[in-house]
Amino acid sequence: MLLVVDIGNTNIVFGVYDNGTLVNHWRLSTAIQKTVDEYAILINSLLYIEKIKLSQIDSAIVSCVVPPLLIPFEIVCRKYIGIMPIIVEPGIKTGMPISYENPSELGADRIVNAVAGYEKYKKSLIIVDFGTATTFDYITAKGEYAGGSIAPGIMISLEALFERASKLPRVELVQPRTLVGKNTVHAMQAGITYGYISLVDGIVKRIRDEVNTDPYVIATGGLAGLIYRGSSTIDEVDEFLTLKGLKILYEKNKDHHKFK
Repeated sequence: MLLVVDIGNTNIVFGVYDNGTLVNHWRLSTAIQKTVDEYAILINSLLYIEKIKLSQIDSAIVSCVVPPLLIPFEIVCRKYIGIMPIIVEPGIKTGMPISYENPSELGADRIVNAVAGYEKYKKSLIIVDFGTATTFDYITAKGEYAGGSIAPGIMISLEALFERASKLPRVELVQPRTLVGKNTVHAMQAGITYGYISLVDGIVKRIRDEVNTDPYVIATGGLAGLIYRGSSTIDEVDEFLTLKGLKILYEKNKDHHKFK
């Protein structure tokens, strides 16, 4: 079985593949203060619910944008599973040329998503990932990572509004039916959701104009579904895009890696 782990700034998403099929996936809160043993207990407990033993995991791949957690997860794999994971980092085989001034600055999750999207469609793409930040990545029809844009994430903006405006409450993130709010909560929900829908559609349209092509648009990340419902530019939501990309990169690199 293959363990795939995506360590993000807000959440850690991991899943298990068995003979190419995603058995299940789980989401943990990212917490730098958690110890190796605590993460091992959490992972083991969630796998146990699916009747999966750590001893059944024979390979792993990890992408990480939180440097302080990379070594702890390597230790989890070595100490509790007995394997050395593949790390998505500069030098890993991706099969994708990267047109970025400094490729080492590029978040591992963005490359993973790009590889997964192009592997599926083999055409020009814009991938919008709704995470702690909202990222837009453009992949050419030839399968080249061309670059992208980064905007503040939805939840960051919502929390900033609550923290910096003393009379505004913390609200649930839902999309109201109308833009003209009749109370403060309604007004905040309308501004955030419809504001981000406009942000996404605006950036996607500008990227299309800039590259002079009509790329297919894939959305992923925890809040992709919320924005997709009101967007005029997103073609598809793929909840498991990053996990799929990790599996693809595992296949490309497994023969050149020593897991034991």
